[in-house]
Amino acid sequence: MFKSPAGMNDILPREARSFQDIYAKAGALFELYGYEPIETPILEDVSLFNRSLGQETEIVQKQMFVVERQDESYCLRPEATASVARAYLENSLDKTSGFIKLYYTGPMFRAERPQKGRLRQFHHIGAEAIGSESPLLDSETIALADGILQALKITGYTIKLNSLGCGDDRKKLKTLLLSQLKSKLDKLCPDCNARYGRNVFRILDCKNEECGRIASRLDFGHSDYLCEGCLAHFKAVRENLDALSVSYTVVLTLVRGLDYYSRSVFEITHPGLGAQDAIGAGGRYDRLISELGGPDLGAVGFALGVERIILASGPQPQASGKKTEVFIVTLGEKARRQGFILLNGLREAGISSEMDYENKSLKGQMRQANDRGVKYASILGEDELKKGSVTLKDMGSGKQEEISLDAFTEEIKRRICCVPTPAVN
Repeated sequence: MFKSPAGMNDILPREARSFQDIYAKAGALFELYGYEPIETPILEDVSLFNRSLGQETEIVQKQMFVVERQDESYCLRPEATASVARAYLENSLDKTSGFIKLYYTGPMFRAERPQKGRLRQFHHIGAEAIGSESPLLDSETIALADGILQALKITGYTIKLNSLGCGDDRKKLKTLLLSQLKSKLDKLCPDCNARYGRNVFRILDCKNEECGRIASRLDFGHSDYLCEGCLAHFKAVRENLDALSVSYTVVLTLVRGLDYYSRSVFEITHPGLGAQDAIGAGGRYDRLISELGGPDLGAVGFALGVERIILASGPQPQASGKKTEVFIVTLGEKARRQGFILLNGLREAGISSEMDYENKSLKGQMRQANDRGVKYASILGEDELKKGSVTLKDMGSGKQEEISLDAFTEEIKRRICCVPTPAVN
């Protein structure tokens, strides 16, 4: 028996309904905020992520699924921001659109050890706004992420906010971290000792308890590394969020481990998710477009994890699709063929309907109708065919009546869709 790869789960119908519900509600808010949909390939050139995420990041070092084909080297996308930035430049949107807001949904891939909230194939809903350095855009992006979670009835989450500043500020912060952590290397875990020389920012979001305690006791403030412009930008972001009544907590040790981040960064965490407690994250990446060969443009975005949203939702009724209204019960081959025609007529009228495809008995078909919770069962047998009628059973009251075959679809429309019957002159 074949099995799906570890950490790459099947999404069965009931959970798929939840995914669709999340996509629909998020999509409605994206459109409300002026974002347009974009889809990028699942496969991208490896060098895109080597360059944008940083050679020393854990994603590039350990987590990319690389696909080699002759002299070509691709990888399954580990995140979507770099892909959207690449599409923005490749399709000359900087020349034709300039400032643009884009949103996406879809699978991402990272070769991690599968555990709760961390899969090798996972799904993101995300947004990227490219072409502005305004702090209003940072605030709007965070408010949008907050609005999506509220629309999905997620509660108990925390928005953590920080600023990494510009490129020069980030270098100052790196120097501060290296200086303050140097004397504590013997207390840090082996992974953080390796991160110290490779990517010191990653130490700040290590899940090891002792490393977390050390990070929380580091002694510095925003004025120690942010320039005047970045201090003013961060102040404006916070004031805008306050004006919108978006709750957040400033966390000085919050960093994003990817090289392209600058200025505002944020993370949304939920206590119900365990060690992998981030529902989503994002921030500003003003250097990325120019680093990929484009103009010097500001940009900001975020992504929310669909699987983690579902986990944070807790035990709730699964989202359901369109309810089946009519089940057509048939007895005999002629009735089955006629029932199939009736079924098509109902569907053309926009009425969700179904019939038996397993040659079940009358009792078995009625059980199917009952299990589906349909409003009506339409029974068609030899007697009905001779009379040119259908026996319609109201599954709620149990009442049965005969309806003409020719008037069947219109009568069902009238009863289900409240379409009034035309007056007879």
